[in-house]
Parts: sequence; C-alpha cells; structure tokens
Amino acid sequence: MAAVTVSPKYQVVIPKQVREAAGIAIGDAVEVMLVEGRIELVPVRPAVELRGLVKEAKNRFKREGGRP
Repeated sequence: MAAVTVSPKYQVVIPKQVREAAGIAIGDAVEVMLVEGRIELVPVRPAVELRGLVKEAKNRFKREGGRP
C-alpha cells in the first residue's frame, strides 16, 4: 500500500505501481467514491470494453406473452 500527500489544491498523485496495475493512463477518467469512510478511485471504462463480460450468462427470463 502506498501513502500519498494531499497538496494545497487538494490534489494527489496516483503512484506509478497503482496506475500500471489499474491500467490508468494520461487523460483517463476515474470515478471518485466515498465507501464506508474510505475514498475509492475506479477507472471509467468505455462500454465497448464491457463487451463479452458476461458471455457465459444465460438469459432465463421469459418475455411477455410467454415466449422464452
């Protein structure tokens, strides 16, 4: 775990090892969330990258009219 210091402008630098592990590059967006008293940074990924994420999932819902 790496510690960072908050600047007078409330900015922090994400350590290189964390950026590389998370795949964060210059210009990428990250979502900042407060979760149970801690701050989490989550990379925002384009929807295209989510394609195939649930490839193995089966649709077991029935449509209106009873069709599968």
